[in-house]
Amino acid sequence: MSDAPIAGTFAILGATGAVGSSLARDLAARGARLVLLARDEGRLAELAGPLGARTGLLADCRPSAVKDALVAACGGESVAGIAHCVGSLFLKPAHRTTDAEWQEVLDVNLSSAFGVAMAVPEVMKQGGAVVFASSVAASVGLANHEAIAAAKAGLEGLARSLAATHNRRGVRAHCVAPALVESRMTADLLARAGMREAAAKLNPAGRIGAPDDVARAMAFLLDPANSWLSGQVLGVDGGQGVLRPLA
Repeated sequence: MSDAPIAGTFAILGATGAVGSSLARDLAARGARLVLLARDEGRLAELAGPLGARTGLLADCRPSAVKDALVAACGGESVAGIAHCVGSLFLKPAHRTTDAEWQEVLDVNLSSAFGVAMAVPEVMKQGGAVVFASSVAASVGLANHEAIAAAKAGLEGLARSLAATHNRRGVRAHCVAPALVESRMTADLLARAGMREAAAKLNPAGRIGAPDDVARAMAFLLDPANSWLSGQVLGVDGGQGVLRPLA
């Protein structure tokens, strides 16, 4: 992680996840003030306490609910950055996906992000950066990823449009697009026989991502020092999205 100071207040949604908590600790160590939001009140308090962060609960993923929770947690303060680290892992082909499963994927990954976009005029009055967590699946055709790929591709379109809408107000919006990353969410998948080795072999870097890999990229895009970047999708994927190395 960078040790360069970073000023301002930053809100992190999904703060208790692997990437969100890594990002929170990094920003706090660099002097940032934090507003942390998540679903689990106990884990949120455990993370926020040592960091001196304000907190807010995410009751559900409806855009209006996310917007209201973010606005309330910020308490009228204008934040310098927002990181949307909310997401899910769903691997199933379209023909085996139920209506309810499809809707849940959209709600968690896209609708919650739309709530952040709705809140921007109220919580980012002095400009700043918004960073969403997309996926390499949004741009690379991966089998059995139809639902999550569609939601994450929508997220990338949302980020670019949000950046264009609020450009004159100094608001930037980006996505990071990771490949498979170690986390509680991926633990069951990686525990399957041979899955960890197969996933590492598929990646040009020869390994699975670490939460810090993604958090570092998000911190870079949030940093006001990088204000000449806007509307970007940064692949944090060991090259999986663009490289096809020789065997």
